[in-house]
Amino acid sequence: MLTKSARLWLGLITAISLLSLASSCTPKEGPNDNTGGTTEVKPVPTKDAGTITGKVSYTGTAPAPIKIDTSADAACAKASPTLTSEEWVVKDGNLANTFVYIKEGTLADGTKIVDYSDPAPSSSVTLDQNGCHYKPHVLGVVVNQNISITNSDPTTHNIHFMPKNNPDWNQSQVNGAPALTHKLSHAEVLVSVKCNQHPWMKSYVGVMKTKLFAVSGENGSYTISGVPPGKYTVVAWHEGGATGTQQTMEVEVKPSASATADFKFGAAADLRGTPGTLPVIALEAPLLGKH
Repeated sequence: MLTKSARLWLGLITAISLLSLASSCTPKEGPNDNTGGTTEVKPVPTKDAGTITGKVSYTGTAPAPIKIDTSADAACAKASPTLTSEEWVVKDGNLANTFVYIKEGTLADGTKIVDYSDPAPSSSVTLDQNGCHYKPHVLGVVVNQNISITNSDPTTHNIHFMPKNNPDWNQSQVNGAPALTHKLSHAEVLVSVKCNQHPWMKSYVGVMKTKLFAVSGENGSYTISGVPPGKYTVVAWHEGGATGTQQTMEVEVKPSASATADFKFGAAADLRGTPGTLPVIALEAPLLGKH
């Protein structure tokens, strides 16, 4: 039988072991920026908010899209016989699918943008499987915002989220099945998504603490709304290489004004995944209709 002293020491050792185990299982916070870990809700101020707008372009000859062989699935071959890769979607020099966001900065009142965290919107964002590829190819959500995943194809898909800061998530979805709902509780740029059934299918999800992000459209343009007056570091991330490629620039937003931040990627078709070296600019102009 253990002595009273021995039982006391055994209890202390057990308690310390349990505390160590709990600590090792606790998710670690991300970097100290808009892509950091979860924090309590503290919405970004909206008083005198402006915008950051711009255009993302590709200089030089854009890489030619790669034709995808979809013959392994008859339904995909029929739905998308001419399907091509979406790594570089360039039209008239304009680059689509670039994720642009405010990484860090200081508001006019001296507070830091990294100290704010918007509540998750009540509306969900849809990720559709259509023509055996994801639509949209790049999307953004706020932490804990619902992602509605739909299957518009007459075949089975397997949606596999492969994050670094969030749990792995892998679900099959047959044709005609109800939408699946998924959300990510830790900020991360960017979470890759693939289909285990069709390896050419991929998408990217930017998960942010605030709503201060946007994705460039087919014409290369984007708009980040609701930006409080201040000075910020803006990042443009584009798919390419093992972890994507990005550019940053400093932007100042005046009260109720619009700042312009244009980004340029590329240089030549053989520099896939390499950002261009041309300068970028940031200009301010009053927002029409704002007082």
